[in-house]
Amino acid sequence: MTEPWEPPVSEHRIRLDVPGAARVWDFFMGGKDNYEIDRAAGQAALSMYDFARLARDSRQFLIRVVRYLAQEAGMRQFLDIGCGLPVTEGQNTHQIAQSITPEARIIYIDNDPIVLTHARALLVNTTSEGVTTYVDADYHDPGLVLDHAKSVLNFDEPIAVMFMGSLGYARDYDVAKSVVGQVMAGVPSGSHLALWDEDDSTPNVEEIFGGYAASGAVPYTPPPAEKIRRCFEGLEVVEPGLVPITQWRPTVASVGGEASSDPTTGGVARKP
Repeated sequence: MTEPWEPPVSEHRIRLDVPGAARVWDFFMGGKDNYEIDRAAGQAALSMYDFARLARDSRQFLIRVVRYLAQEAGMRQFLDIGCGLPVTEGQNTHQIAQSITPEARIIYIDNDPIVLTHARALLVNTTSEGVTTYVDADYHDPGLVLDHAKSVLNFDEPIAVMFMGSLGYARDYDVAKSVVGQVMAGVPSGSHLALWDEDDSTPNVEEIFGGYAASGAVPYTPPPAEKIRRCFEGLEVVEPGLVPITQWRPTVASVGGEASSDPTTGGVARKP
């Protein structure tokens, strides 16, 4: 194993006077890494929509996706962009991947300084063979993201690129599509894209997410499902295709349960 790579220190101050996107999501997940202002924003959002269920469903989707990528697709390298705060032990990308492939190399990307603080303490390598690290970067600069990734990952081998519920925070979803396209253009053939976002099929979507933004939280704009699908253009989509995240290779326990009306679109695809 190579010497541990030390991520750059964020120059941004942690803001406690406005809700933080990662901290509000942590609240939805039932975590403790949030403040009163985050909980107030979260409670206001929960009064309009079951974001807590969305948070749980999205984490289960991530777990299934990483297991697929490591076990079936043979991925040994993971670039998790917009990762957010660490969650329950065993449910983070590096823990899942390295439990299957001990030599897996994982780099987390986020630009929230509180995520960096927690990442240093909690996103710790689980094996002696693998590598786990974090980089402070904004995905609006995909060139910088790729430059940082090259310090950790081998770009002569396939890489699993992950955008899990993060692109709705982009300045515009067309910009988000461009970011995905530039990152995927920079990784080798055989790499995979795993992506999901809330789409605009949620009833009263403008009211819900307008209210969320009015709470002071970072605005999140669910795009039409078709725009999410365009992020996969030129890639070979893995079965069952681009579907609500609860319908992507569900576990045996969830089969036969309540039919999903999940307003999300997600999936996995391979770069030819």
